[in-house]
This record gives sequence, C-alpha cells and structure tokens, in this order.
Amino acid sequence: MLIYLPIAEMSVNVFLLLGMGAAIGCISGLFGVGGGFLMTPFLIFIGVPPSVAVATGINQIVASSFSGAIAQFRRGNVDIKMGVLLLAGGIAGSFIGVQMVGFLKTLGQIDLIIKLCYVLTLGLIGSLMFVESTRSIFKRRRSGAAALVRGPGRHTWMHGLPFKTRFRKSRLYISALLPIILGFIVGIIIAIMGISSIIMVPIMIYFLGMPTQVAIGTSLFQIMFVSANTTILQATVNQTVDIVLALLLLCGSTLGAQVGIRLGGKLRSEQLRILLAILVLIVTFNLVNGLVSTPLELFSIGAGR
Repeated sequence: MLIYLPIAEMSVNVFLLLGMGAAIGCISGLFGVGGGFLMTPFLIFIGVPPSVAVATGINQIVASSFSGAIAQFRRGNVDIKMGVLLLAGGIAGSFIGVQMVGFLKTLGQIDLIIKLCYVLTLGLIGSLMFVESTRSIFKRRRSGAAALVRGPGRHTWMHGLPFKTRFRKSRLYISALLPIILGFIVGIIIAIMGISSIIMVPIMIYFLGMPTQVAIGTSLFQIMFVSANTTILQATVNQTVDIVLALLLLCGSTLGAQVGIRLGGKLRSEQLRILLAILVLIVTFNLVNGLVSTPLELFSIGAGR
C-alpha cells in the first residue's frame, strides 16, 4: 500500500516505513543510540532527499529516545546531572546547526555535503570502535576478566579544568565544562546530520570514562530533548520535516525500542560496542557505494532542495 509524502514529494510503501521504524527503534534501545545514523541513510537509500531525511529522521528519534530513556531510567542507568549539562550545550548547538543547514542549502550542495559528512564521520567512528572492541574481547578471553576502557584513578588533562563537579552515578569528578562543550558539538552535528549518540556514546565512554550502560541511558535522556528542539527548528526555519513520513516511522519505533532494551540487557558491554561498530561500517560502505557508483539515470529533473 503506497502513501504520498508531501514534503519528500514521492510515494512509499506504508509497511516498509513501519518496518524501518520498528527496526531502528529496536537498535536504539539495544545500543542506546538515537537511530538517526541508520534512519537517515535508509531513507536516502529508498529515494528520500537527504535534507528531508535528516530533518524527518530527527523527529523519529524523539519517540524512540523517549521510550528508551524511560526504560533506562527504571534500570538506574541515567545520570541526571550529567544529562542536564549535556542538554544545556545541546540546545545551544542545535540552534547554530539549523542556521548552518539553511546556509548550506543556499549553496545548492546540501545533499552532497550531508552524504560526505556521514561517510567521514561514521567511517572514522566505526573503525575506532571496532578495533577497540576487538581488543577488549581478546583481552577478556586472555585474562578472564572484563577489560576496562580506563582504569579508575587515572588522571588526564581534563582533571585540571575548572568548575569541577562530582557525578556520582557516573563515578566521575570532572569539570562541568566538558559535558556542556560535548553537548554543544553534538547539537550542531544532530542538526546537520541527524545523528548524535553514535558520536556521543563513544565519547562518553572513551573520553569521559563513563560506564557503558550509564553512558547509554544518559545519552538517550539528552537526545530526547535536543531532538525535539531540532525538529521544531528544522520545520519552522528550513521546512524540511515531512509529518506524514515522521508519523509512520514513530508508530514502529516506539515499540521497537522496548524490544531492543530487553535484548541489550543480555549482552556484555564490549559485545554491544563491536556489534554497533559493525553496523556503522556497513552503513558507511553503502553510502560510499552510492557516491561512487554510476547512476542508473544520467539526467534527472526535480525540484532543488
């Protein structure tokens, strides 16, 4: 059954969109990521313009993140203090990011820029996560104990920054400036690319030193509010949110997130990380293939976005 998407200006099978929403919601709950790093490429793969895919995909993240955040909060995996600081920076960053999208649209190359940003960002993150997770798994097998990303008590340059705050849930004593700056950067990224936690979760684990499960729950808490703010801005400033497409994706993603959370509780932290890395690399490969392969039609006529 086909349905017409007014902003994307195309017709798509309803059941395909519902299935995509459920699958992305499941992945969101499983890995603690908003799902935008998969939703946006998948929408592009089925023919949705990249600018519409980014803005509408962010809207879908709101529901899956809300559902996932509630479940993680019940499990005690959300650091509220850390989440509020990340949120403060994220809101400010999203305002800047939306303005940047509007400027890039005037250049006429927004679609190409989005795809290139995805390839570079996901390729780098996926490769780093895969290497680190593989080492952790081999180290666990050799030592018989879980490998830590960073041992407790290790000090870095971060500990010399001012405004130190104790985050008891995350077992950290670091500057409050770090989560604010991190949130600001991710706010810009989510506005331009429609992704956040695929970047935020690894940074929270490897850079800040947060426990994996707490990083996942806290990222969902922050993403929920930043995504909602970005969606409103994209709809009012750039008019690139397709409400029909968003509603169909929302229907499937909310239930899918609950399934993912239950599956995630059965896997070790390093297993979650390596599975996420593999997913990221697969998406990156498909995007690269789309950029370098010869198009089926050499010429096309359509409205510019």
